[in-house]
Amino acid sequence: MIPPLMAADSDLVSIQEARDAARRSAVAQAAWRKADQAKVDRVCEAIVAAMERDAQRLARMACAESGFGDVASKTRKNRFAARTVWESIRALKTVGVIAADEVNRVYEIAEPYGVVVGIIPVTNPTSTAIFKVLIALKTRNSIVLSPHPRAVGCIGEVARLAMEAATRAGAPKDLVLCLAHPTLEGTDAAMKARETALILATGGPGLVRAAYSSGKPAIGVGPGNAPVYIEKSADVELAVEAIVQSQAFDNATLCCSEQSVVVDAPIREAVVAAFKARGAWFCDAAQREQLARVVAKGRSLNPAIVGLYPWQIAKLAGFTVPKECPVLLAEESGVGWDHPLSIEKLAPILAFYTVKDWKAGCARCLEILDFGGRGHTLTLHSNDEKIIWEFALEKPTHRILVNTPASHGAVGLSTGLKPSLTLGCGAFGGNITSDNITAEHLMLRKRLAFGRPGFIEEEARRRKERDLDLPAALPRRPAPPSFHGSTTGGRDWPSPPRKR
Repeated sequence: MIPPLMAADSDLVSIQEARDAARRSAVAQAAWRKADQAKVDRVCEAIVAAMERDAQRLARMACAESGFGDVASKTRKNRFAARTVWESIRALKTVGVIAADEVNRVYEIAEPYGVVVGIIPVTNPTSTAIFKVLIALKTRNSIVLSPHPRAVGCIGEVARLAMEAATRAGAPKDLVLCLAHPTLEGTDAAMKARETALILATGGPGLVRAAYSSGKPAIGVGPGNAPVYIEKSADVELAVEAIVQSQAFDNATLCCSEQSVVVDAPIREAVVAAFKARGAWFCDAAQREQLARVVAKGRSLNPAIVGLYPWQIAKLAGFTVPKECPVLLAEESGVGWDHPLSIEKLAPILAFYTVKDWKAGCARCLEILDFGGRGHTLTLHSNDEKIIWEFALEKPTHRILVNTPASHGAVGLSTGLKPSLTLGCGAFGGNITSDNITAEHLMLRKRLAFGRPGFIEEEARRRKERDLDLPAALPRRPAPPSFHGSTTGGRDWPSPPRKR
């Protein structure tokens, strides 16, 4: 009796899907690269309009599927990823000659990479997908989205809406694709596909390392264990309000959100009072230990707490806080795995440190950055320009924010930084760039360079002068050593091994 056919393994299905998607995407990109600037911008504008229209519905899908975050924040992120990002890149030329040096006659011509594989995290699924689709298509690339398994539906919906809007505006089909059966094996196949030209990776350290080791060009990000320092000259009320806003923004799921608060001793009581006035919860010693036990699993973050509300995290830990509480705080005395609350948490939980002055604050912030945050983000609340510049010049991080919420500031929502949802950490964080990634990073530049007038004639004269100066005969040179039994310098060279 012949046994019934077994269902295909999920990893095999995912691998085949990834390979097929890369092939289809390459066909679409070959047509899309011929688009003129007007068509590119018309298609992007259509996608932006579609994402704005469905921003709230996509946010609801993301919250329901992932199980964390809040609809209002995710809606705002979706609109930021669409309209704010688009307004920042709308005027960017991405077709034809994009720069001209008429004096030296050097011209830069835009070129797309080709097929981009965009890895999308569960923490900010729809907004990151919108952002990556927009910057890829603006630069005449196609994109294959590889979603986190816990956000396949909402990320797939972004791809569907984007593709429908794009084709109505005249784009070729398959310009935006999303893997429906993502696995580690499928994502690996997409990254290593012959057609893939660039990987845009947002996710955990393991995934980013896999992108860098795929053999393809990759733009990845690093971890963001971001401290915030409240220096004694700060406006305490504004500083604490900014931190609470940042923690409440989608429950601190952006990797740039504050993870620890470092406070000067002279203003400690005022800072504590300001947090409490806004409903923040300071854990007692017992609650601190309970919280520490649920934050980490061994030597890694417990993913079960990511993006939850403070009352949900407290319930997991075994105590109760009001549902209106925006953030949990707990006193800490050190940094490292012996102090679990000092890790990057991606949840509204803050380790709370007290220091005697700004130099001690500087040292503590360095400790925190060295424990999983180098290259990412540091926030400083201060009105002392000298201290601000001391931090700016010395800290091993590429986004130093002053008097602003970290979640909003690092991505360019509350600062003048380039609007982005992919934040490079440079060499400090093991990344290729320290920039806020945007469309400029997904565009190559080829250069047309004209020869300088008179250069060939000048070189001809130099050659004639050289020919007149040639020696009458070749100089005598010692014979090269032989590898067949001759001696050089009194030592025999070994004979090469014989082939068998």
